[in-house]
This record gives sequence, C-alpha cells and structure tokens, in this order.
Amino acid sequence: MGVTGPSGPVMDRDEVDRALARLGAEHEAIETSLLALQDHAGRRLLEGAELTGTTRERWTAAEASISLLWTYFDAYADALRSARDVRSRRRWPNRDDLVELTELLRGESVTVAGSAAATASAPTMAGTGKLSERFTLVELVERMNELYAQSLDMVVAADAVWSALPARIDLLAAELQRTRQLAHSVGVRPGEHPAGDDLERITRTLTSLREQVVSDPLAFWLPTQGSSAPGGGRPDTTRYDREARALEDVRREIDAVLSVRQDAEARLVRLRDTLSRADRTLAEARSARGEVLAKIAASEVPAVSGPPTALQEQLAMAAEYRRHAQWHRLSPLLEALEQRAEDELLRARESLTAVTAPLAVRAELRGRLDAYKAKVARHGFAEDPLLVERYDAARRMLWSAPCDLRVAEQAVLRYQHAAADLLVPKVPGQAGHGGPQDRRGPSRER
Repeated sequence: MGVTGPSGPVMDRDEVDRALARLGAEHEAIETSLLALQDHAGRRLLEGAELTGTTRERWTAAEASISLLWTYFDAYADALRSARDVRSRRRWPNRDDLVELTELLRGESVTVAGSAAATASAPTMAGTGKLSERFTLVELVERMNELYAQSLDMVVAADAVWSALPARIDLLAAELQRTRQLAHSVGVRPGEHPAGDDLERITRTLTSLREQVVSDPLAFWLPTQGSSAPGGGRPDTTRYDREARALEDVRREIDAVLSVRQDAEARLVRLRDTLSRADRTLAEARSARGEVLAKIAASEVPAVSGPPTALQEQLAMAAEYRRHAQWHRLSPLLEALEQRAEDELLRARESLTAVTAPLAVRAELRGRLDAYKAKVARHGFAEDPLLVERYDAARRMLWSAPCDLRVAEQAVLRYQHAAADLLVPKVPGQAGHGGPQDRRGPSRER
C-alpha cells in the first residue's frame, strides 16, 4: 500500500473485494428498507389523506426526503455497479484498476442531481444553493440512513396514532349513541337535564377530535424523550380519556334515573301508604281529642291540625311525572317526598300521643286504684269501711265524665294512704299480734 492516489493509499485486491462485499450487503439492506417504507400502511394512508397542521408540514418534507432517498439509492447502485464492472475486468487487477477502484470506493465518486422540489424541501440539501452534490459511498450510506430514519419516524408515528385513536373514538362514539338513546327514553334531554347537555358537548367534542386525529395525527403524538429509535413515543389520549370519563359520569347519572324508573311505582305506593297512615293517625288524634274534651275536665288538650295539602299536591305531581316518563324530575321529588312523609307520620304520632295523654293518666290512675284494692284484699282488709268508702269515692271520680284528673288523683292517693295505714304497723313490735280489729285506732277516723 505504498502507492497513493487522489483518494489516499491505493487499495489492494483483498481490500477491494471486502469493500465490494460490504457495500453489496448494505445495498441489499437499504433496498429492503426502502421497499418496506414504500409499502408501509402509514405511508399509503399519508399519501391519500387530506392533512393539516403539523402532519401536513412534516409529510411534505418527508415526501421530498423519500423521493431523494430513491435518487440517492439509484446513484449508490450505479456507483456500486461501476465498481463491480471494473473489478470484473480481470481476476488480478493491475495498478490502474486498483487506482480506479480506490477512487470509486473511497473517493467522492457519486454525483447526485437533486430536483428543485427535493432540493427545496429535503433537509440534506435545503439552503445549500446547489442542484447537485458529490459523495463518497460511505457518506451516501450515512445520508440515506439519516433520511430514512427521519421519514420512518414520521410515518410510524402517524400510523400509530391512526391505529390507536380513531378506532377508540369510534367505539366511544357508539357507546355515546347508545347512551343518548337511553337518556332520551328516560327524559334526559338537552336543555332539560344537565346530563343531556353533557351528552351534547361530548358528541361535539368527539366529532371534532376524530376530524383532528385523522387530518393531523402528529398533533396527538408524544415522542419519548431521548429515544433515537424511529417511532419512539406513544399516542396522546388525554382528550379522549377526558371525554370517556365524562361519558361514564353521565352513564352513572342515567343509571340513577333508570333505578328511579324501575322503583318509581313501588316508591309511590309506599309514599301513599305513609301519608295515609299519617292521615289516619291525625284523624284518630282528632277523634281522641273530642273524647278527651268530653271525658276529662280541667285539662289542656292541644289542637290537632289537618293533613298538609302541599304533600298531596306534590304526590300528585310525582304521579304525573311518572305517567309522562319524566324520570329526571321524579328522582329528586321522590327523595324529598319520602323524607317529608316520614316527618309527617312522626308529627301525627306525636300529636296523637299529646292529645291522649290525659286518657293515659286516667288509665294509670284506674290501674293503680285496682292494684291497691287487690293488694288490700289479699291481706284480708277488703271489707274495711274506710277503705270501701275511699275506694268508692275515687272510683266514682275516675269512671264518671267529665273526670277531674287532679281531684281524682288526690282521691286515689287518699285510698293509697289508708291502705298503707292498714298494711304497715304503727307501733314497732306489734306486728303479728291481734287481728284486723286490733289495728283500727283513732288515727283512721276523719
């Protein structure tokens, strides 16, 4: 290798053969890659799509780069073919052959004439002001690898977005359509229910989102930071995910309305029953009040109000909502009515308790009087004149109308005291001596 030429030391035969083998393998690899890029589904979609925004700008540059790639490849193939022709002249190339082969394989032997469009758009020749460039075969391979990686990155990214987002948007749109139909069936409509307005907004957003994804897929691509592999990144699904969550929220709202539709009749029946019990309780309280006023004297009896007409009107409105399938209006009304009906039943029961309290007091006094009479009888004092007298006086008061509870209570207490005088010995140590007549003394006389 002592001989040198314009491209440096002249290569020997073995070096030439190794270089030709290496360049031939690179030629096959590049050709395979270019054909795969040519047939890539993403590239075909990009060619046929009406692009906008970032994708349109990058595809314009990528198209020029791909066109320039084929130009480079053709020039590379021609140079490789020329070198092979020289090498095939003779088995043992002479010095002139080796000089020529060295120039072809190592020198700037490849001239590429770029078209005006490629020169203007491709990043390799843009701004150079040249319509042609000269390369060594190694430089040309590096340039082709660079252009290929850039073009493939753009094609793979667009194809990944198109493969992921439109199909998912279509599925969500189909679910949206089913939800809209279901919402309409239960009365959830735009302008009448917030969920209906949300469905309209989601519909508009998904329609716009799909149009943008189809026309500008690269606007929805998130490249992986630091990745040098073509197509390193992932589709940006932020907007899609937000609308999917919003639709799920609407679906839950509609499910709640649906549950109202399914349970509405049973809930209305329970409401009517609760209000009916409240009305019956109030009617019982009014009847009891009349009885108390007739039978109990000198007692303050609270007034009993009538059933609230507002609840009956709202119950009728709820039935009307159910009849016209206005479930979204029925749901909150039922919840409010159920609480108010329970409150009304509690109020009616409290009113009945308050009204009948004097009768309960009279019943307690009657029970106490009879209990003491039975106790006295068990001890053999049933015929005691004073007890009989006081018992008859208390009984007349408790079983006559109107009954003065205060006076009757005093009569019952007097009977209790008289009974206690008989049942409890007055003098310590005399218990168990004598009969009933021995324990009647002056203290019993009034």
